[in-house]
Amino acid sequence: MTVVEMWTDGACKGNPGPGGWGVWMRTAGHERELFGGEAATTNNRMELTAVIEGLRALTRPCAVTLHVDSTYVMNGMSRWIVGWKRNGWRTGDKKPVKNKELWQALDAEVARHTVTWVWVKGHSGDVGNERADQLANRGVEVARQDA
Repeated sequence: MTVVEMWTDGACKGNPGPGGWGVWMRTAGHERELFGGEAATTNNRMELTAVIEGLRALTRPCAVTLHVDSTYVMNGMSRWIVGWKRNGWRTGDKKPVKNKELWQALDAEVARHTVTWVWVKGHSGDVGNERADQLANRGVEVARQDA
């Protein structure tokens, strides 16, 4: 199984506002950068989209060490998603899960791989996180140009 190291990040200028997502990954001496954006979105949606797009870009099942700086994504995947699925995509207080379609897409992508989640503090000097942040901000610029 191919081993992949991946960093993802989302950015939003205003919340909601124009947003971007970025992914930097490396494996066996190869690197790949991905980014994109949306004209009107939220930071949480961009954080989720970054992880989805990063995993979706892998053409076969991989062992992925996934670095995120989003406690929303980290808690969602490590603590909340089991209950949401059990409760028909409703929260503990019976409200619909926000960004349900993105959580479902992420759940499907994670199922294709062996993922080890690593939380990193944003803007703390982690090289991969800083690079993913730069890519996410490029995504914001693309979204602004396309708007």
